[in-house]
Amino acid sequence: MPTGTPDACFSHPVTTFFIMSSVPLIPESAPFNTEQRAWLNGFLAGLLSRGESMTPGAPVPALQEKPRLLIAFGSQSGNAESLAKRLGKEASSRGFAARVAGLDSVQPSTLTAEQNVLVITSTWGEGDMPDNAESFWSGINQNGSSPTLGGLKYSVLALGDKNYGDTFCLAGRKLDERFAELGATRIHPRVDCDVDFDEPAKLWSEGVWKVLNESPATTTTAPAPAIAEVSIAAPAAEATGVAAYSKKNPFPAPLVTNLKLNGANSAKDTRHIAFSLEGSGLVYETGDALGVIPQNCPEVVAGIIATYELDPAALVPLPDGGEAPLQEALQKYYEVRNFLGRKPPQAVSAAEFVGSLRKLQPRLYSIASSQKAHPNEVHLCVGSVRYEQDGIAHGGVCSTFLADRLPLGEPTGVFVHTAKHFRVPANPDMPMIMVGPGTGIAPFRAFLEEREATGAKGKNWLFFGDQKRKHDFLYDEQIHQWLKDGHLTRLDTAFSRDQAEKVYVQDRMMQAASELWQWLEEGAHFYVCGDASRMAKDVDAALHMLIQQQGHKSADEATAYVADLKKTKRYARDVY
Repeated sequence: MPTGTPDACFSHPVTTFFIMSSVPLIPESAPFNTEQRAWLNGFLAGLLSRGESMTPGAPVPALQEKPRLLIAFGSQSGNAESLAKRLGKEASSRGFAARVAGLDSVQPSTLTAEQNVLVITSTWGEGDMPDNAESFWSGINQNGSSPTLGGLKYSVLALGDKNYGDTFCLAGRKLDERFAELGATRIHPRVDCDVDFDEPAKLWSEGVWKVLNESPATTTTAPAPAIAEVSIAAPAAEATGVAAYSKKNPFPAPLVTNLKLNGANSAKDTRHIAFSLEGSGLVYETGDALGVIPQNCPEVVAGIIATYELDPAALVPLPDGGEAPLQEALQKYYEVRNFLGRKPPQAVSAAEFVGSLRKLQPRLYSIASSQKAHPNEVHLCVGSVRYEQDGIAHGGVCSTFLADRLPLGEPTGVFVHTAKHFRVPANPDMPMIMVGPGTGIAPFRAFLEEREATGAKGKNWLFFGDQKRKHDFLYDEQIHQWLKDGHLTRLDTAFSRDQAEKVYVQDRMMQAASELWQWLEEGAHFYVCGDASRMAKDVDAALHMLIQQQGHKSADEATAYVADLKKTKRYARDVY
């Protein structure tokens, strides 16, 4: 219920609706569905924008049909969903009968009844659709039964990461092309966003509103080109004053713990990292991620400067405005990597060199702690990335920054990245099945701490795997204490290199197929965290197979069962 003094109110036997002077708000508790509530919001916004009287007893103006707008999202980590919900609020204030929905709740056959559709989607894995977009994508690609969308207007905002090369924004590109193939009219070019998506998304939405506001539902709109080149100016300096800590304004969190979790003879270097949040006011939920602002390796930066024969003190522009000496700019603000050391074919200036570089981006890590158990700290489980290529040593920018270069007590910028799709069950009595090999254990350590702190009674089952039990059993003591106390109901481990034949978590799932099926039938939530390209796909295949075998289902029926798990938020993945 909005606060403040209402200008007017409508009475209903169940609910009272308060209408503020700026934006009309229908509470979510009102007895309407999403589309009806959106229509009423748009209608009331339209009245207020014309200055119509809303005082009790005043004649009610004739109702005017508002153009319908569906904002559909495909989201894996929550970014696309957040953008869609933000856009939905703006759409309602602009007078549209807008509704926001995940693509898993949109039936392709119903698109023919829509007027305008805006699609916001991410891409994950090797160019795959997000989990909640898979069924929709399958539905609009069925030969002979895909809907004809000749009367539909649409536009697509695609989220991705250019580091993934040819698969950059592939899910959005596929949806954009398929809508066009089915006859829909593209009203604004698709915009493909890199990891820093706020400004491109804003420019896309401004372009969409311009077209929709100028084009009534009955007007024929000429198709827009497939993709727009987005030019982003440096943002203006923010007004002075204290702002909430965020990606644009990270909190300087001191490093308080850097503990190697692997044994001395392990081939891996996995760290338990803890930051102090004292005085930050930052709040996180289990399942969220922590954004960490890294710095490049000074030796790598020095090597680049020497190879290009540049002046380290030369002032160069920074990605978000302002300038700094080249050495500082390369260490703190631009993405760089080690290379073979060959001198470039022609001389470049320091400014020209940084002009070819991308902005240094924060890295996201699954949070490995519950704030209920650690009120003033946030924990991470970070695998240090180290490898050689062409005889040159390389290291992960942020993982080696945390492991090697950030001293204890020194701060670096952090912010909370919300992941609403990845949460412990809302019902504390529901069972949990967690599959998290390697650093994929991170959110499940947090889940188990959360359930312990809240006294949740639901059963907990953990699948964990790594290379060698003796050297790579991350959080071994804590996990076995939970097992001893009964908080962890069952533990299945797969240490791939402890025997001649490699064993993985998906193999342990199949060995426990009967009991795992029973847990699912009891309402268990199934979670996966870790490698997207192999592990997550193998686990998903095993899940389909055991459902088919234990549930006596056909392949199609097993697929439908898994799709229902995803739709009801009982199958969630945090994969990378």
